[in-house]
Order: sequence, then structure tokens, then C-alpha cells
Amino acid sequence: MTTSPPRPPARRGLGIALLICAVCVIAANMRTTITGVGPLLDQIADDQGTSTAALGALASVPLITWGIVSPATHALSTRFGMSRVVLVSLIALGVGTAWRSWPGSGVNLWLGTIFIGAALAVANVLMPAVIKRDFGTRVPLMMGLYTALLGGFGAIASGVVVPVSLAAGGGADGWRVALASTAALLPIAIALWMWAMADTRRRAGHPPTPRPPQTDGATRRRGTGIWRDPVAWLVAAYMALQSAFFYMLVTWLAPFAVSHGRTAVAAGFDTMIFQIMTVVGSLLVPLLLRGRARRWVPAALPLATVVGVVGLLVAPDALTVWALFAGLGAGASLNMSLTLMAERARDSVASSALSGMSQSVGYLFAALGPPVFGALHGIDGQWMLSLLVLLAVPLAQVAVGAAVGRERFVLERA
Repeated sequence: MTTSPPRPPARRGLGIALLICAVCVIAANMRTTITGVGPLLDQIADDQGTSTAALGALASVPLITWGIVSPATHALSTRFGMSRVVLVSLIALGVGTAWRSWPGSGVNLWLGTIFIGAALAVANVLMPAVIKRDFGTRVPLMMGLYTALLGGFGAIASGVVVPVSLAAGGGADGWRVALASTAALLPIAIALWMWAMADTRRRAGHPPTPRPPQTDGATRRRGTGIWRDPVAWLVAAYMALQSAFFYMLVTWLAPFAVSHGRTAVAAGFDTMIFQIMTVVGSLLVPLLLRGRARRWVPAALPLATVVGVVGLLVAPDALTVWALFAGLGAGASLNMSLTLMAERARDSVASSALSGMSQSVGYLFAALGPPVFGALHGIDGQWMLSLLVLLAVPLAQVAVGAAVGRERFVLERA
């Protein structure tokens, strides 16, 4: 007696296509609410009666939240299921975006940003795990697509928020509408993810993906041991340095450009160009990770950002050119960081532990970047001290990259 196949091929193809669409639209929402803030800092500062340098801390709030919330995400997914937790995080992102733009006290701006940070922290950790769970051997391709969309739509947000603000009348109403618009695609992401979840439940003969065991002492020990693992700390350091560089520049590039005579709209486009090049850099990494040279790729990638910062120091009038170099290196470094989280682990359990640990450390460190950059700029109103600190970050990343490029694995002993 023969048994029928558990799922028809056509249904499987439809389910995969739906899941790909859901992941892509979620990726499109993962940075827009953050990258849209930098070009609006001057408008927000004028409306709130504070300095742009003081508002530099606003860009650090999500990073601090990511660092705090990331380690708890695995426990949430174990308790409630990965797909459900992703859905709740997307809904929370919408709530936080509305709260941040709500008229009234300036407290709304800060509390809404904290809520956004918490929502994004959960999605940041779980979406790579979703890709690993649902796409099998296509993980590198989907991770590249995910990273490219993340950076690409973040770039678009940086470029359009100032025109949207001006179209809304400028002032308090303008920047609030502009920040709210950064979540314009979020309802589509929520709808597609709910549809994909429902499609998964409808698949005949395919039970839900089992949750990770909650009582496995060995698994708990492996997750705890990640904090004492030297390879894990190298990956975390690489993640921290690339994140610090990206968020310092994405927050302060527009004010830097305005101080050198560019209009607010042009400065927003400069920030957008920087982020568009991060997409190009992300897509280049899989091509570079081939052969014997892959050992040195983590160290080589930050050299492009070094060129970009040196250019800003010595020839700021050619800012757009240096934004291209900086974006290329920043995007490649982000993809390299995510790749290291997979390549420096033997299995999914170790990879999950490494991801949570390195993102927590990385984003807490990166949170220091924008306010430190702004504080140094505020000392004398010049940019030299700030740019020298910015330059030190990719130089340190080169050194860490040389060490982390060795093929070693976390949670293993020689």
C-alpha cells in the first residue's frame, strides 16, 4: 500500500514564494525607523529647543535596547515559538513608531524610540534564525538578499525623510510625519508574515518545527559558555566595531555635510548614497569568500572605510566620493559579521548562542559611538576630533579581522 506525498509540489512552491516575500518585506522594515533619524536631527533639535549634539544620544537608544534585549530573545522564542515572537515584534515596531511621532511631550520621542529598539532587537536576532530554519542550503543567498534589502531600504529612508518633512509643512508636524512614514511598509510585512504562518499551519503532514529543548542541561551549558569563549569575543568585537562605525556615520554624516555648505535635502541624499553602497558591499562578500584568500577577507574589508574617513578629513568637499567608499566597507563588514556568526559555529545551537552574545556586546558598544562623536564635535564645533575617533574604529577592525579570520569554532577546545 502506497502513501500519498505529504504536500503537493505546487503548494510547496507557493509556500516558499510566500515566505520569501514575507522575509524580504520584513527586511525592508528593519532599519528605516533608525536611519531616518539622522537627516532630521536639525529639525528635531530646533523644535525641541535642544542642540543637535545632545540629540545624538537619540540614535544610541535603539542600540542600547538591542544590547539589553537581544540575550532574552532566544528564551522568548523557546517559550512562545519563533514565528509568533517575530509577529509580535513587528506589531510592537508599529506601536513604537506611532508613539515616537505622537504630538505632545518630548518624552514621546524617547519612549517611542525605546519601544522601537526593543521590537527591532527581537527581530534582529530571530530573522537570521528563521532563514536558517526555513531555507536550508539557500541560507547564504537569502542572507545576502536579507542584508541587501535591510541596507537598501534604510538608505531610501535617509534620502526621503527630509523631502517628506518639507512636504508636510516642516517644523514639528513635518518631522513627526516623516518619522511615521518610515514604517509605511510595516502593515504589508505584518500581513505577509501572518499569511505565511497560516500557510505553514495548513501544510498537511508537516508538523510545526519542534521547539528547542528547555531542559537539556548540555544545551544550557553551551549557551552559557559562549561568554567565556575567546573566538566568540573576537566575533563580538568585529560586530561591535562595524556597528559603531555605521551608526556614527549614518547619524552624523548629514550634519557634517550641512556644515560644509550642502542643503538639508542634499545631505540626506549623501546619507542615502552611503547606505546604498552598503548594499553593494553586502553583495560582494559571498564573491570574496573563496579560496585561500578568504582567511584575510575580514581584515581587508574595513580598508574601504579607512579610505572614506581619510577622505572626509583631507578633502571634505568631495564628500559624496568618500561616502561611496565608506558605504562599501560598512556594508561588506555587516555581511561579514553575520557570516562569522554562522561560520564560527559547528551547529545551529552554537550559532544561536554566538548570535545573541555578539549582537548584545556589539550593539552596546556601538551605542557609545553617536554620542561620543557628537560630544567631541560639541567641544569646539569642529569635526577633526570626531573624525579621528571614527578613523580609529575601522583600523581596530582590521586588527580584529586578522585574528577572527582563522578557521576556529566557538564552544570547542583544542
